[in-house]
This record gives sequence, C-alpha cells and structure tokens, in this order.
Amino acid sequence: MQFLFKFYQRITWLSIDVVLGTMAGMLFFSRALRTELAWQEYALLGMAVWCIYTADHLMDARKLTVDHAEDRHHFHLIYRKPLLVLLALVGAVGLFWAIVFFGFSNELFFGAGLGLVILGIMLAVRKLGAKQVRLKELSSAIFYVVGISWLPWYETVEIDYTWTAFSLTILYMGLAYLNLIMLSSLDSESDKEAGFSSIATIIPQEKLDPRIRQLAIGLILVALIGLVLVNSLYRIFPSLVLIMLLLHYLSFFKSGLRPEQIRMRMEIVFLIPALLLLF
Repeated sequence: MQFLFKFYQRITWLSIDVVLGTMAGMLFFSRALRTELAWQEYALLGMAVWCIYTADHLMDARKLTVDHAEDRHHFHLIYRKPLLVLLALVGAVGLFWAIVFFGFSNELFFGAGLGLVILGIMLAVRKLGAKQVRLKELSSAIFYVVGISWLPWYETVEIDYTWTAFSLTILYMGLAYLNLIMLSSLDSESDKEAGFSSIATIIPQEKLDPRIRQLAIGLILVALIGLVLVNSLYRIFPSLVLIMLLLHYLSFFKSGLRPEQIRMRMEIVFLIPALLLLF
C-alpha cells in the first residue's frame, strides 16, 4: 500500500493526474454538447495542460531551498533541469503536432491565444502577489474549465447551445474552484513556510473552513436541483458532478485522513467523467 501511495505521489508531482483529469473533463463536455472529438485533440490538450502546470511548478520552485519538505515543489526544484528540457520538448512537439493536425485554422489560433492568456494571467497573479491573491484560485478554476470545454463548445452545433450546457459549465467551474480552495487549505502551512500566496494564507483557517463548507453545500444543492430539472437525456451529467462534489465534501470534512491522502482522493475524483466511456 505504501508503494502505491509513493507511486501516486510521483504521478502527482509530474502532473500526470491533472492531465488525465483534464482529458476526462473534456470528454464530459464533449458528451454533454454531443460532439465527437478525435483522440489527437485529447492528446494535444493533455500536452498543453502538462506544459502549463509544469511551468507553474517550476516558477514556484525557484523560491525554495534544497532543504524544503519533500513535496511537488521540492520535486520540481531537484529535477529542475531535466524538467525544463522535457518541457521544451513536449511544448515543441505539441505545437508541431497541433499545426499538422489543425493546420493554420481558427482552432489553432484560438487554442494558442488561450494558452498565452492563461500564462499571462499566471504571471500577473504572481506579480500582484498578496494584493490580489483571492483571484488566484478563482481565475485558475475559470480558465481550467474554459481550457477543457472550449473545443467541444466550438465544434458543437448552435442547437446544442442550451441553458443546460451553460449551467453545467458554470457548475463545473464551481467544482474546480471548490477543489482549489480545499487544496489551498490543505497546503496552507507549507505555503506560508515557502512564501507562497494563496487564499488560505490570507484567510485564517477558522474562517476559511466554514466558507468552504458553505460553498460545497451550495454547489451540492445546485447539482441536486439540476438533476431534477434537466431532461432525462442530460441527467447523467449533473449526476456525475454531484458525485464529484459529494466525494470532495466527504474527503475534506469527514474522512479523518492525512492531507496527502485527502489530496489524492480529490484528484482521483476528476477521473470520474471517464465513466462516460462506458455509455
């Protein structure tokens, strides 16, 4: 069991879990918007997400010293040079592959522009530091969902631009935001020691946890209402989000697990939309 946990930690530090979660999220929106995407589009999304997350961790790791506690930031500090080489290689291969697959089309330019906007906002949030730290998790959640859903939205027909699809997109953003502030809460002590800014480093834990609980319960209620109101053909989608929200709530508030075990559970939750492959 300990071996499996260590193995999963390595996957987490390499952001592989995030890549798989984003691909599952893209599948969620592809099915919700009734559009079929090629496997290359999933692979290209995974490569782009890996590059963004790895670049983000490498920038964070520059603030650390070698005696920092062993975690994802420490991993990127120790293996900084090989990860930089791998980042450049994956980025170059991904860009070449995207040009070959999409050609010089709107999809290519929009995807590249979105990636640059996300990187720009990441840098801006770092520069603003504690002044606008509350925007860090919120902007990350919004752009995460925009990143995994824009291609299904772009390729679907206008008849599928429904209130259900828009509502599912907003609800998924809420789920992503809940996940990020929960993770910030779990990492608050290590973030303070390393000099990182997050919502959990500026809001005391005794005030933040009740807000997290209120947000989680609110989102669960919205998902339940959606489950009742949507057409039966779409009922699977709020059901999946509801399960993901409940697992977040139970993992964070009811499990009694160590922070790393809670983190592992919440990250695995984002693989749940892959169940759509069975339908």
